[in-house]
Amino acid sequence: MARQLSFELPAKTTLGRDDFFVAPSNAMAVALLDPGFAWPSGKLVLTGPAGAGKTHLAHVWANQSGACIIQASDLREDQIPELAQGPIVVEDVPAIAGNTDAQNALFHLHNMVLANGHALMLTGRAAPNLWQLTLPDLQSRVQAATHAELQAPDDALLAVVLAKLFNDRQVTPKPDVIPYLVAHMDRSFAAAARIVDQLDSMALSEGRTLSRPLAVRLMSQDHPDDPSQEAINVATPSD
Repeated sequence: MARQLSFELPAKTTLGRDDFFVAPSNAMAVALLDPGFAWPSGKLVLTGPAGAGKTHLAHVWANQSGACIIQASDLREDQIPELAQGPIVVEDVPAIAGNTDAQNALFHLHNMVLANGHALMLTGRAAPNLWQLTLPDLQSRVQAATHAELQAPDDALLAVVLAKLFNDRQVTPKPDVIPYLVAHMDRSFAAAARIVDQLDSMALSEGRTLSRPLAVRLMSQDHPDDPSQEAINVATPSD
């Protein structure tokens, strides 16, 4: 019998506006990114759990506004004059809570960008009052920004997120896979990313299609004591 070969293709993340599904949990944040809306004081803090779409929305706004995107941990003082010449997104600001140099650079960038009449977006997971920045002037300016929060997903959004994650990996699950996952998984974007990664790896390593029996097996491993998980024969050829 010929052996089936599997190839692990790199995931291609799509970050266009049409690839972002608007739901009640993110509608306010999406509305604030409308090109016709001017943020009070020219700045916006965008927060939400891992995988909620902060980077996606940051790219949407950057494409609309011509903004640059930089990680907070990559900021250096000598970059500030050039970065302040246009709108900018600074991602994962809480990551520099213990980095005095990066906080000083962000403080000067904040002041210079706004003084030049450009807009500034900052992102992080927790609410801005929990970022624990040790530079008081920077922390106070962050907390003074308009705040948009991406909340945990409802069922409809979770289904779309799963579909997008599978599509980014160039795989198509059987039609009953996503409804099953939505009904049994933890309600978080991080869980969705982990499950898609594990299912893709399982399907590749076993040379199987991405089917409900495979999903049931994975979820049974994650929740071994959950009586709602249906028993399956792992050797079934039905998929």
